[in-house]
Amino acid sequence: MIALLTGLMAFKAPSQVTLDVHGVGYEVLFPLSTYYSLPNQRELVTLNIHTHVREDAIQLYGFLTAAEKEAFLLLTGISGIGPKLGLSVLSTLSVRDLFAAIQAGDIEKLGTVSGIGKKSAARIALELKDKVARLHPVGEPIDSENRPVGNPLYEDALSALVNLGYRLPDVKDTLKRIEKSGTAVQGLKDVIREALKDLAKG
Repeated sequence: MIALLTGLMAFKAPSQVTLDVHGVGYEVLFPLSTYYSLPNQRELVTLNIHTHVREDAIQLYGFLTAAEKEAFLLLTGISGIGPKLGLSVLSTLSVRDLFAAIQAGDIEKLGTVSGIGKKSAARIALELKDKVARLHPVGEPIDSENRPVGNPLYEDALSALVNLGYRLPDVKDTLKRIEKSGTAVQGLKDVIREALKDLAKG
């Protein structure tokens, strides 16, 4: 079961990418929320993956955050809501707005999603209210990244570099050095670039 992929975007479109992972191309489908946050083509990206197995196909669904993947799995766990409709929900509502609507029983907001009628919206609110409340109690901020405590950039960089074949202890040491050095980094790409320079020194 594939749960995470890190690779170069060989192809990028609003509904899918082809991810080049060590020369193997993986077609990954995703919601618009993920598409808008993707880097440019031929750049490195890490996606949380859900592997959906059918009788006639194996499909990969990707998400930039663990929270999006969690929401997708909750939605598709409801009878009558398949992966396509799950992506449609996440393309229309952010995870925060989706969970807030479920907890509030806001059928009108859930019904703004294309393909979701009033009956489906009511079912989503009914079936997921307790699960969402248990996972994200009212008043508790929903961590959009759903990552361990620590600098999220360095958590992502760690995952990406290990997936590229570097040893975990070496990567951890490298990232600690970069963080302590105070090197100005603007995003994941900068952290990985600095780490690769450091790792190349041996």
